[in-house]
Amino acid sequence: MNSKILKVRNIGISAHIDAGKTTLTERILYYTKRIRAIHDVKGKDGVGATMDFMELEKERGITIASAATYCKWRNHEINIIDTPGHVDFTIEVERSLRVLDGAILVLCSVGGVQSQTITVDHQMARYKVPCIAFINKCDRVGADPFRVIKQLKNKLGHNAVAMQIPIGLEGNFSGIIDLVAMKAVYFEGDMGEDVRIENIPENLLPEAIQRREELIDSASIFSDELTEAALEDKITEDLIISAVRKAALLRKMTPVFIGSAYKNKGIQPLLNAVTKLLPCPSEIENQAFDVDDDESSVVLSNDLKKPLVALAFKLEDGQYGQLTFIRVYQGTLAKGSSILNVRTGKKVKVGRVTRIHADQMEDIDIIPAGYIGALFGIECASGDTFVSPGINLTMTSMYVPNPVISLAIAPKDNKSEANVAKALNRFTKEDPTFKISTNQETGETIISGMGELHLEVYVERMRREYNVEVITGMPRVAYRETISRRAEFNYTHKKQTGGAGQFGRVAGFMEPITEEDFVFESKVVGGAIPTQFIPSCEKSFKKCLEKGPLMEFPVVGIKVVINDGSSHSVDSSDMAFKAAARGAFLEGYAKANPVIHEPIMRVVVETPTEFQGVVMGSLNKRRGMIASAQDEGRLCVIEARVPLADMFGYSTVLRSLTQGKAQFTMEFAAYKQVPQSIAEELAKKAAEEKKSVA
Repeated sequence: MNSKILKVRNIGISAHIDAGKTTLTERILYYTKRIRAIHDVKGKDGVGATMDFMELEKERGITIASAATYCKWRNHEINIIDTPGHVDFTIEVERSLRVLDGAILVLCSVGGVQSQTITVDHQMARYKVPCIAFINKCDRVGADPFRVIKQLKNKLGHNAVAMQIPIGLEGNFSGIIDLVAMKAVYFEGDMGEDVRIENIPENLLPEAIQRREELIDSASIFSDELTEAALEDKITEDLIISAVRKAALLRKMTPVFIGSAYKNKGIQPLLNAVTKLLPCPSEIENQAFDVDDDESSVVLSNDLKKPLVALAFKLEDGQYGQLTFIRVYQGTLAKGSSILNVRTGKKVKVGRVTRIHADQMEDIDIIPAGYIGALFGIECASGDTFVSPGINLTMTSMYVPNPVISLAIAPKDNKSEANVAKALNRFTKEDPTFKISTNQETGETIISGMGELHLEVYVERMRREYNVEVITGMPRVAYRETISRRAEFNYTHKKQTGGAGQFGRVAGFMEPITEEDFVFESKVVGGAIPTQFIPSCEKSFKKCLEKGPLMEFPVVGIKVVINDGSSHSVDSSDMAFKAAARGAFLEGYAKANPVIHEPIMRVVVETPTEFQGVVMGSLNKRRGMIASAQDEGRLCVIEARVPLADMFGYSTVLRSLTQGKAQFTMEFAAYKQVPQSIAEELAKKAAEEKKSVA
């Protein structure tokens, strides 16, 4: 075992929008002496936080792309990825958590568990990432860390346990009490760099004793030694830490820390917790699949002498060409070595190897197992596995959600066309949730993504980074077609053109399903349709799903069963049965009462309680169904299901209704049938578009 790896931590910082992730990362970099001065998000000095290095991020005060850095704390090397909070950039969180070993879940002491916190928690669960929680902004009016701990338990199902309690709150927040060491900790100096440790103030001692007992009770379930020590009254700090660590690594406990990143309080103890409670790479079991052995799973080892297995998890187009962020799981990735891209089967030579600190790079010779680094000039896609030549292992790729919103774009002048193509090519490579397509009828270029902000950011980046102006059309919603009842089909395709003709008959039925987009089943017996033509039928049915006969939207939720047919010894062919299947699909589809489905979004609005009525009214106007409304102190949290088509421009409306005090998040929930009146409108619009093209 490489002993150095025990001192490595790969962590992500994830949270809801505005919980303070980037501010927290800035403080971590300052206390670990990685940067010399602190700059704030939306700071008055105009510099902006280190990790928000993109001009757009500085202007908007939000994180758009996840940024990587590394630092050292008490002989430990910490690789950090700061991720965005906005749901439109969810892929950034997804791919970061895919390669990290641990995470800090940041929560606002006023907002608590918010909608995006729930999404991030699902992502952590998907990749089994152990986490510790940090309740930030304890200096804010309305701060209540214990209410947030309750929400962690009730809303997220975490076994959340306080490791610290605050000394004062809101304007009086002055420090924390460490429940493990039973000491009061204060942060002094201009930037909170001087940590002063004292005895616990008398007035807070009873609460500290009670909370410590709760901590020991929760931790002792995972440690017999701690249970025995508690019975004999011989509890040590190491025993508590060891038990909490064991529980945290199993994801059976979430240790909770508190502080205020903006006021420079509570960061050093959090860094200690990262080194003591989160796993090193060798404590996490990572698996790959052996392509040569029917994709059987292979457990990877952090042994540096074993063949290389590494995953490219993020791409960026830098000033020197493509920058590929890579996590090495086994072996060593060395400068000058030859590696194999498993997906393409191509061998590539490693040129420049670097470590990343925000937008700066440091050249290194090797990336050993357990580390995150970056390569230059390697042609690959996000999610590709690289291995040593001679082995054929592949890692599982990350989950990529489907885009929900589209926009038609066109360059303002002919000169810009080449640059627009370059920009779009780069963005689709970097971001798997950003898709491009061309409308065959109108010839328009359509970009699709996760939300209005997502597409807005890419249009703005084209203007800034590629110096091109583009005209954008109305956002298009990703409607779907489906059928609402079972229908039978029996179609014969005949064509005689002199010489060999075409003949094929396909019979069966189609019915709606909810679990999958498309299922094909053949129940043909007795060779009614020769076996070699059945795949042609399936291919043809699949092809028909791309554009539905109703309004040319993609067709989903359909099961096609063929149970009869007939063929001709001379005239039947693949082409004949493809045509017969197409005819059968159109015949059955027309009888199956086709309907249009639209994406319904889960919208969560946080508003001061005095605006609750107008906000609910604004959602009802948009065909919204209110799911819940909860008063949480001075804020009211309203959750609703609203069709995406009615959510365009809602951010402006919400701001004007609430004097800019409310905010909302939106993520895809489900597809539902559109009301008849909307379906008629869509049909009318589609007919007009066809006329204008003609």
